[in-house]
Amino acid sequence: MSVESAARDPADSMRSRALAAAMRMLGSLPLGLLRALGAALGVAAFLFSAGYRRKLLANLRTAGYGSAADAWRAAAEAGRMVAELPFVWRRAPAELARHVVCDDLALLEAAEARGGIVFLTPHLGAFEVIARFYASRAPITVLYKPPRKTWLRPLLELARAAGAMRAAPATLAGVRAMLRALRAGEAVGLLPDQVPDLGEGRWAPFFGRPAWTMTLPQRLAEQPGVQVMLAVGERLGGARGWRLHLETMDETPTPEALNARMEALIRRFPSQYLWGYNRYKRPAAAGASD
Repeated sequence: MSVESAARDPADSMRSRALAAAMRMLGSLPLGLLRALGAALGVAAFLFSAGYRRKLLANLRTAGYGSAADAWRAAAEAGRMVAELPFVWRRAPAELARHVVCDDLALLEAAEARGGIVFLTPHLGAFEVIARFYASRAPITVLYKPPRKTWLRPLLELARAAGAMRAAPATLAGVRAMLRALRAGEAVGLLPDQVPDLGEGRWAPFFGRPAWTMTLPQRLAEQPGVQVMLAVGERLGGARGWRLHLETMDETPTPEALNARMEALIRRFPSQYLWGYNRYKRPAAAGASD
């Protein structure tokens, strides 16, 4: 799908083209420079956006990270995460994989020999890198929520459909695409801490607070021969790329089990979690939490 054909409104088409050009230009810059700029922008957003600051601080305190140093580190890492996206999106999976180190390849190879893989990647570290890294090995279908602004959709669809990586919208059609991929022995990926729509989740504790948590991983895990894996793309310092950490999840990925495993991962890399994400929002008509 091209940017031009995806945006029917001429103004949307112009915005899409301008954004795509900007992303191409930024993506040509060195990774270390992008991260340095991103850290500065992340701190600036924390200083000048009262709403963002309140949300980030509240989520940090809920998890027990209440110091000023915790907040500054989280804000800087969030900026780095955003700023490195042009570098990530501009590169083909095989090229990006050269910037990734993984010490858990034995786990990955064992899962591949078993059958389909469900990669669960929270908003932690460079979550956009993981699917691209795997696409350098084999096909993977990733679930994403189309942005509300129509002029952003073509860019994100193109960014998440590269080589052997296919993008599936967070709709019934997207879920069907993921099930087909698993039945074919392929991999799928999703963000398990993304707040699902009504009817696709239930309340479960997350750092001691009820959070509306998706039930889709549990449904996907019911497919024969499927291995569930938790994945984190740790952001290394400077321009050193990323380190991919993998863990098998042999227990049923219920919302409660998912949140417990994600909490443990976040506590390993607390500054790299996206604390500004509205994890505790309530979908319309979701009902009261216990």
